[in-house]
Amino acid sequence: MAVPTEFDALLVLSFGGPEGPEQVMPFLENVTRGRGIPPERLTSVAEHYLHFGGVSPINGINRALIGEISAELADRGERLPVYFGNRNWYPMIEETVAEMKSDGVRRAAVFATSAWGGYSGCAQYQEDIARARAAVGEGAPELVKMRQFFDHPLLVAMFADAIAAAAATLPASVRDDARLVFTAHSIPLRAADRCGPDLYARQVRYAASLVAAAAGFRDYDVVWQSRSGPPQVPWLEPDVGDHLSALAESGTTAVVVCPVGFVSDHIEVVWDLDNELREQADELGIALARASTPNAQRRFARLVLDLLDEIRDGRDPARVVGTQPVPGYGSSVDGRYCTAGCLASTS
Repeated sequence: MAVPTEFDALLVLSFGGPEGPEQVMPFLENVTRGRGIPPERLTSVAEHYLHFGGVSPINGINRALIGEISAELADRGERLPVYFGNRNWYPMIEETVAEMKSDGVRRAAVFATSAWGGYSGCAQYQEDIARARAAVGEGAPELVKMRQFFDHPLLVAMFADAIAAAAATLPASVRDDARLVFTAHSIPLRAADRCGPDLYARQVRYAASLVAAAAGFRDYDVVWQSRSGPPQVPWLEPDVGDHLSALAESGTTAVVVCPVGFVSDHIEVVWDLDNELREQADELGIALARASTPNAQRRFARLVLDLLDEIRDGRDPARVVGTQPVPGYGSSVDGRYCTAGCLASTS
C-alpha cells in the first residue's frame, strides 16, 4: 500500500490543439519542433484542422471533462480546484502552474490524458511537469502525476459499451459478422523501447484484449493509425488503411473500429477514421461503424477521481485482470505507476 498523500488541487494535463485557423501552423510547429518534419507535411496536416474551421475538438472536450470532474466533486461534497494545462498549445502548462502558485496551491495531483506508458504517453508528461515547475521557479507547487490507466475498469467499460453502440448502427444483415478492429496512434519503431521493451504496444494490445472480452468478442485485430514523419522511418504496423484493404480482400463485409488508443474524439479520430477511413470503406464496399471514445462522460470523471483516491487514500489500483501479466507494472519501486524510467512524481 502506498502512503496516503494530501492534495489541494487537481491539474488536467493534455496535448493541446488550435482553436482558430490562425493558430493551426504555430501549433503544428510546436508539436513537431526538432523532429525534422518537412514543411509540406505540416501543410498537409493543417488542412485536416482547417476542414473543421481550424478548431481541434480536444480543448473543448477537456473543458467539458473538467466540468464533469468538478460536478462529481461537488456531488461528493468535496471542494478541490481543477486546473487545465497543455503541452503544445494554450493554456500552456507553464502558465497554468504559475497561476496555481499565485493561487497558493502547494501540491497538486496531475491527470495526464493518456492511458499509456512509453515516452510520449507518460515520460514526456513528466518532462512537461518538470519544465513548468522550473519555469515558475521557487514556490512552484509539487506536482504528482497519477498512474497509467489503460486497464482501469471504467475505461474498459466505456469502450466496451461504445463498441456495442457502434455495432448496433450496422445493417442487420452484416452486423453479426462484423470484424472488431482496435486502433491506436503509431509510433516510430526506434521509440518503441524507450521506456521499456515494446511497452506502449504491449499495453495497447493488453487493453484491447480486456475491452474485447468485455464486449463479447473472441476475435479482433490491433492496428495502428496516424503515422507521420519521413516515409523511410519505420513505424508500428499494420496501418489501419492497409488492414482494411486486406479485410476487404478476405471477404469481410462489416467492421467496427474502436480507437482504444485515444481518450477523446480529437482530430486524429474525426479526420483519420471518420473521414479518410470511412471513404476507403465506402470504396471497398465495407460497412464501417466507429466506436466513440470516453470524451467527457461522467464515468471518465469518476475514473479520474478514482486515480486521485488511490494516491490520497493509499488504495490499491482498480484494474481489470487479464490473462497475461500487466505490461509496465512490477518493475517500478512500488509496482503501481510506471516502469523504472518513468517516475510517479516530480517535486
